[in-house]
Amino acid sequence: MLIRKAKISDVETIHQFITHFAEKDLMLGRSRSSLYECIREFMIAELNGLVVGVGSLHVIWEDLAEIRALAVDENYQQRGIGRGLVEAFLAEAVDLEIPQVFALTYQDPFFVRCGFTIIPKEELPQKVWKECINCPKFPKCEEVAVIRDLQ
Repeated sequence: MLIRKAKISDVETIHQFITHFAEKDLMLGRSRSSLYECIREFMIAELNGLVVGVGSLHVIWEDLAEIRALAVDENYQQRGIGRGLVEAFLAEAVDLEIPQVFALTYQDPFFVRCGFTIIPKEELPQKVWKECINCPKFPKCEEVAVIRDLQ
């Protein structure tokens, strides 16, 4: 498996992954324009040249980053692809000297297996919620907050 930084040419594929899982209420949808704006945050997992997973690491503040839009093709799940992407994001956070990484997720058991801890969402700083106001599920969010300390 190859994990690499996303390119502009990956936007449509990333959008398809996110839309597929958003339609199943497993993640939040994203517009193409938002993907272009944050393409540098995304990584791609490939097997034999086929994109099998996507995700991003979004820096929130000097001490906190968020894993977003993590999705693995259903035909390739349970093969370590999601974990590989998470490990790549954690390594990037370490390189950036960011001590904590969190996610808001419907897949909290997966993140717990990756070493994250479930926390009350209210423990996250208010900076985290600036994009939530535009979410169709706000304020009745059912996502679970998970966090991992990298120090």
